[in-house]
Amino acid sequence: MPENVIPTKGREQLLEIAVNHYVNENPVKGPYPKQCRQLIVAMGCFWGAERMFWEQEGVFSTSVGYIGGSTKNPTYEEVCSGKTGHTESVFIVYDPAIIPLDKLLAIFWEGHDPTQYMRQGNDIGTQYRSSIFFPDEADRALINETKRLFQKQLDRSGYGRIVTEIIPFEEFYFAENYHQQYLAKNPSGYCGLGGTGVLLK
Repeated sequence: MPENVIPTKGREQLLEIAVNHYVNENPVKGPYPKQCRQLIVAMGCFWGAERMFWEQEGVFSTSVGYIGGSTKNPTYEEVCSGKTGHTESVFIVYDPAIIPLDKLLAIFWEGHDPTQYMRQGNDIGTQYRSSIFFPDEADRALINETKRLFQKQLDRSGYGRIVTEIIPFEEFYFAENYHQQYLAKNPSGYCGLGGTGVLLK
């Protein structure tokens, strides 16, 4: 959690969301197919980030939520206040036989600017920081390797250092239902994400 954050109390009650994904109708909270794995990424506003992943063949389900803070079951308003320490994130359930982790990581690194601290473009605040949350050490090793390779490409293009947090899985809180698959429900909705134009090679 970011320093100098005074957490709000939170609540025991979960925020209610639809059972099935608005786009592909697969279960959002499970059960998931046994072969599926999970990854959580934060790359700025979660509306556009979620769409990047649900569009991929092999991604079983996506959802948006809050992670990396200390407030239990925070609301969007609380997260945006900067007092909960959470970042807007996307929970991804995928079949690695169809879409391997390295492809998901390429979408992550290329889809935003990981050199920006606590912001993405005009979106500024702790909730917009760049983070990856991994389930096991094998995934962490691949994340770190792709980070190293992407940093080399960024260096050649004149960008600064990657500031992305790389952290083991923490408690993920599903965001309010209207945020889930927001850009499918609102095709002309806001998306402030923009990558650097640098590709992961």
